Amino acid sequence: MDFASALRARRTRRRMSQLELAVRAGTTQRHVSFMESGRSAPGRAMVVRLAESLELPLRERNELLLTAGFAPAYPQTSLDDTRLAPVMTALTHILNGHMPFPAIVVDRYGDIIAHNAAFPVLIGAVAPQLLDKPMNAYRIALHPKGMAPRIGNFAAWARHVTERLHQESVRNPDPRLTELATELDAYLPDIALPDDHLGFAVPLELGDLRLTTTVTTFATAVDITIAELKLEAFLPADAKTAEALRSFAWPSPTT
Repeated sequence: MDFASALRARRTRRRMSQLELAVRAGTTQRHVSFMESGRSAPGRAMVVRLAESLELPLRERNELLLTAGFAPAYPQTSLDDTRLAPVMTALTHILNGHMPFPAIVVDRYGDIIAHNAAFPVLIGAVAPQLLDKPMNAYRIALHPKGMAPRIGNFAAWARHVTERLHQESVRNPDPRLTELATELDAYLPDIALPDDHLGFAVPLELGDLRLTTTVTTFATAVDITIAELKLEAFLPADAKTAEALRSFAWPSPTT
């Protein structure tokens, strides 16, 4: 795909007009139109501004730069690289600080990078093959041999998990993400949900536990690996769940 087509496709996918993109990027609608028709070749700085204005993930910003004939601007560092040691240390502190409630760190595809000592509460009866590395949080949650049989409100909760993945795959297309979303769809029961199944937050009803989740990302990351990490923390949705989790004899936190 050439730059003109790539820019037009990304702008259209975000339902942004040429005028809106122009205002955000500090240029004119005419210039955006010329770039999308191939009549104008932007400089590197303009491509970076366009990518930022479209709020593209860092991975896609690099791809847009490549289509325009420029080298990628954002590095992708391996998690075992010593340069990322401070980041991994910080994540470990956050995971330990969330005890006694479960928390995990996942990558773009839901593969679990790290977890705290409370995580086993979620996976007590999960089939061993699903726990082989790399463990995938989405597959563990929705697979029939995963957490699914223990989730009391599986149909409603799972639908929100898959919907979030579908939204991400539409907004930022990725073959692997699309394949994963298709796989997870097959695990969902084919039933219509009632109109009142929504609340301010759909809890995970896991046995006697009721948990809500929050997702944290590195907002200012300029490395692809770090930018794609998500810390998902499970919080008690009621006092009974909080008391139950606090009553466990947890192992000492890792450092």
